Amino acid sequence: MAAISLSRISWVTPDGHGVLTGLDLNFGQERTGLVGRNGIGKTTVLKLITGELKPMTGSVRVTGTLGQLKQVVKPGERETVADLFGVTGALALLRRAEAGTASVEELADADWTLAERITAALARVGLDAGPDTRLAELSGGQRTRASLAAAVFAAPDFLLLDEPTNNLDRSGHDAVVALLAGWRAGAIVVSHDRELLNQMDSIIELTSLGATRYGGNWTHFRERKATELEAAQQDVAHAERQAAEVRRKAQLAAERKDRRDTAGSRKAAQGGMPRILLGARKSNAEASRGAGAKLADRQRAEAQAALASARSRIEILQDLSVALTPTGLPANRTVLRLDGVTAGHDPDHPIIRDFSFTMEGPERVAIVGPNGSGKTTLLMLIAGGIAPIRGTMSVAVDFAMLDQRVGILDPAASILDNFKRINPGATDNACRAALARFLFRADAALQQVGTLSGGQMLRAGLACTLGGSRPPALLILDEPTNHLDIESVEAMEAGLRSYDGAILLVSHDETFMTNIGIERRLSLGPRGGGSA
Repeated sequence: MAAISLSRISWVTPDGHGVLTGLDLNFGQERTGLVGRNGIGKTTVLKLITGELKPMTGSVRVTGTLGQLKQVVKPGERETVADLFGVTGALALLRRAEAGTASVEELADADWTLAERITAALARVGLDAGPDTRLAELSGGQRTRASLAAAVFAAPDFLLLDEPTNNLDRSGHDAVVALLAGWRAGAIVVSHDRELLNQMDSIIELTSLGATRYGGNWTHFRERKATELEAAQQDVAHAERQAAEVRRKAQLAAERKDRRDTAGSRKAAQGGMPRILLGARKSNAEASRGAGAKLADRQRAEAQAALASARSRIEILQDLSVALTPTGLPANRTVLRLDGVTAGHDPDHPIIRDFSFTMEGPERVAIVGPNGSGKTTLLMLIAGGIAPIRGTMSVAVDFAMLDQRVGILDPAASILDNFKRINPGATDNACRAALARFLFRADAALQQVGTLSGGQMLRAGLACTLGGSRPPALLILDEPTNHLDIESVEAMEAGLRSYDGAILLVSHDETFMTNIGIERRLSLGPRGGGSA
């Protein structure tokens, strides 16, 4: 039977940073979601399974075949879908056979259904393409779909997927969800996509404490985590009571001992007790005091250890909660207005055509549409990155834009220095307090932005943008949840729920849009036309 086993795995980065320590994991013929914070080792686990990485200690055993999603970032000019599927030679043989130039020996190896099966695999992920389609002609989302089709083409025993729904429009996303919903072999899926994780049979969470398996899908996992958080909070309360009780008893014992020693000293001072007996009593008192002190120290250490253990579970289980300064944006205030706008990088081939749109007050609006419909172009237009070719546009309030690269931050500066630049006049204490609310405490605030993970960088962008004394009245977000772990997404949701300004958002993450309270959707068509 197909199975994957990781036994006592340890792995460190080339610079000596420990990622995995003594990890034991087993995967059978079920769909498993692998979740955890950025940097905890999820992608590392996949690379250890495929052999791309070798463990420092421990062993990896794979029984069965693997299919892996390969992210094609910059394909070669002549690279085709057939290259992605690894069947270029087999298709060339079929063409020689059709032309009558194949040898008898070659004809015996010909797979006459190959092209048809490739097309069917592509259709399964909602991609209208063929084996000869050049990858450079496909969008990033379409290439992701093609890569997924290639991964499932040979019907592997295990499908390994690392963030498969990133960069996909809604139809592509739904195709991936449908594929996983109907997948009956093994699958290991690293994802922050909660809709996709709801198709899983089990969830494995990686934390600093190790790996924990939960039966059921993402919704069931969250319910179990909520129960565990409640239990952990009760354990903390119990441990705090126990620690306080240990301190109280130790204090009482010390006071009783002092009273006895004082009484004994007074009696000895009155005379009538042999010197040898006085010495023995003094020695016994000192020995008793030492034994009592050791017992009290041990009890205090045990109580503190129990309290620290309970609190460590709280740190892992508790969600981020953020309180922000109000923007005071009134409900009837016009935030932005576009009238008959046509825009794009090429005036002869505009992406946005005759587009009109108005936002008022603290509205929360999502711009949706297929890849290539002009969503990001529209955001760039509103943010001032490009000018309209025709029509008029005005933004009537102060705003900030956070794209996937968080361009508002200087990568060469620290988080703290970025905060001070974006919020001039803020005191050092105010800066520190604001960053701490977004989990950048103490030395974490001094990290150079360029060294941060994607999730940390976006959280830093939110902290610097929204954590000041005067947050902008309009926040523009372009696919903010791409490449983030779920903890970072939920931290962002917590921050945006506390924000009382207007939000204009491009996203394909339905759960995220629901959780931040999107009120209106603006749908862009294939040619940049729109409707609310």
